[in-house]
Amino acid sequence: MLKLTTVFLFLFSLLLISCSDKDGSSSKNNQSGETSKKIKWKMASTFPGSLTQLGTAGIRFQNQISKVSGKNIQVKFFEPGALVPALEVFDAVSSGSVDAGWSTPGYWAGKVPALPLFAAVPFGPSAQEYMAWIYYGGGKELFEEIYAKHNIKGIFCGVIPPEASGWFRKEINSIEDMKGMKMRFFGLGAKVMEKIGVSTQLIAGGDIFPALELGTIDATEFSMPAVDLDLGFYQVAKHYYFPGWHQQSTLQELMINMDKWNSLSETQKVQIETTCGDNMRNGIAEGEAIQVDALNTLKDKGVKIHKWSDEILKALEEAWIEVVNEESNNDADFKRSWESLSSFRKEIEVWKSLGYLDN
Repeated sequence: MLKLTTVFLFLFSLLLISCSDKDGSSSKNNQSGETSKKIKWKMASTFPGSLTQLGTAGIRFQNQISKVSGKNIQVKFFEPGALVPALEVFDAVSSGSVDAGWSTPGYWAGKVPALPLFAAVPFGPSAQEYMAWIYYGGGKELFEEIYAKHNIKGIFCGVIPPEASGWFRKEINSIEDMKGMKMRFFGLGAKVMEKIGVSTQLIAGGDIFPALELGTIDATEFSMPAVDLDLGFYQVAKHYYFPGWHQQSTLQELMINMDKWNSLSETQKVQIETTCGDNMRNGIAEGEAIQVDALNTLKDKGVKIHKWSDEILKALEEAWIEVVNEESNNDADFKRSWESLSSFRKEIEVWKSLGYLDN
């Protein structure tokens, strides 16, 4: 009788464990025995999932976090507009109407002036220098503090190398040639272009080509050759300019509603942050590797590749300094973030001058 009772209790305990696994309420997935709820989130994107690096990195995160967590964390990528319009992702994540968002902080300049400093900085750092500031120079702490004010957990989750400077219908030989133009432009670079007489507007990636084709805008910048090729700008504008002074590197982000983030176990938080770190690594490697083929394809399609003159770059940099001063005076978070980044870059200049060959 005792043996039968023991067997019954053993089978009953197995049944309870099985039921717990089936209803997804919890699972023990680490050596400490910590219990983690199974997560199923919706992630609204500002970039199409098919868009090289900018969107595909979000798809990659979706797939990798499922593998890393043993399917304990499921984050479903939704195309722009499927849940909310692309440029409304910030508000949706902040309010909790969506669980998470895939984007870049530069899209939210109109809401939080300091955030573009964590996306791309005119005449700013390379990807490796940017990451050094973020992880070892105080950038990550500033970023998280600023986002927390809006009920959002911000996590850096991708990075790409330098972008192109823009697509134009005609050759540009001076600052004067750009005055009066209507141009799609991103982040802090848009404020610089305004300084030199260009009328700028922020347009989501999927809407740029029709705006350019219809003449709503005269010119555009968007990303690097491999991405711009996908969007077909070469069909309308044949003059392609470098270097991307406004985006020497660009950071991508995973935005999570703070209440959702706080509901996670410590293990789950680490899994998400580690997966995003791996996404950063992949972004740098892939981004450098895929540009040459794209450039060659664009040349075959009749695109003329140009480099800005020193005179034009000098004028743009002078305009950037004006923007920095104005933004610093208008926003305390911008000021302290800019001072942190600038100070860090000055400190490591000694190492850069000693350790690296001049290209």
